Amino acid sequence: MSTSHPLSRLQWLVFALVSAVFTTVYIPQPVLPVLRRTFGVGEGAASMAVSAVVLGIALANLPFGALSDRVAIRPILLTGGLVVAGAGVASALAPTLPLLVAARFVQGLFVPALTTCLAAHLAREVPADRLNVVMGSYVSATVVGGLAGRLLGGFVFPPEHWRWAFFVAAALLLAATLAAYAGLPAERQGGARAAETVRFRDVLLRHDLFRLYCVSAGAFFVFSSVFNYLPFHLHGAPFHWSTRAVTLLYLSYVVGIAMGPLAGRLSNRIGNGTAMVAGAVVFGGGLAVTLIPAGWAMALALGLVCAGFFTIHASAAGALNRKLSAGRGRANACYVLFYYLGGAAGITLSGHAYHRAGWHGVVALAAMVLLVPLSTGAMEMRGMAKG
Repeated sequence: MSTSHPLSRLQWLVFALVSAVFTTVYIPQPVLPVLRRTFGVGEGAASMAVSAVVLGIALANLPFGALSDRVAIRPILLTGGLVVAGAGVASALAPTLPLLVAARFVQGLFVPALTTCLAAHLAREVPADRLNVVMGSYVSATVVGGLAGRLLGGFVFPPEHWRWAFFVAAALLLAATLAAYAGLPAERQGGARAAETVRFRDVLLRHDLFRLYCVSAGAFFVFSSVFNYLPFHLHGAPFHWSTRAVTLLYLSYVVGIAMGPLAGRLSNRIGNGTAMVAGAVVFGGGLAVTLIPAGWAMALALGLVCAGFFTIHASAAGALNRKLSAGRGRANACYVLFYYLGGAAGITLSGHAYHRAGWHGVVALAAMVLLVPLSTGAMEMRGMAKG
């Protein structure tokens, strides 16, 4: 990376673009009841305004990962940003739910052009000693974007004016895309990319990389389980909290904003494996604290859960990209795919656990799954010791 692109500037460009992308993804979530009334549909149909984006991401993630290993990244970023912003405007203007869902699906198809491809670009162009910190900013931006999207859709604008939230998000994404296109470090010249013959199976079947994909899936399995089923726990005995009180607890999510870059710096100091183990221990401690039937314990627990999760996520992403000399786009696409598959599996299986054994069942299942990042981190530590 040239000296004309200092790390702080690069971090801000990455932070702005990824935040804008995830803001767009989560806009409809808090206004799903409004969409149901507006279009006269059921809950399942209204929820497609969110699930259509996730489906698009899942379908397009691997193809964009392959594309990023073959062609220059910056034109892909520009194209993706223009399409996602344009589809955001179409979402705002959609007169019917099918048209809204279609526009959201198109957004999902091009989100990987901005996320997976950006991660591959950073892994290729940022020096190894700085990569952990930059990837930490990337992880923090996913937090900010997720929170900002929900606030923009349900709080900044009155819920009935949700269309304006799409307009604002599209404008922010367009500005962030243009800034990133102009400001990201230029890609190195040469024929290395054209000569790459790495296939998906090459990066998928490498044991050291596959373990990190499983860390991605396991960490989000537990994180999504906690944030989906804790409200049910808090609405019941002995808490009987209101929806507003539960929502305020979710502000603990902002812990991840600081934890991303901090985890990157921590990984540089103590190693990605050690940071992963530390994150798993903190995450597990947060789960244990949720078993204390007190309000202060819930606030502390979610802070620990967020700190642990984002430490695991940042250290795993950093470890993955440091192991790669080729096939970065494909490897990052696999990482993101496992991440979302883990989240979907966590919500599904933890639902069964909650039905059978309540919150204690969710915690028990989550504790078992946390053994994945814990054991993988220990393996990484042993690998570093041998090296």
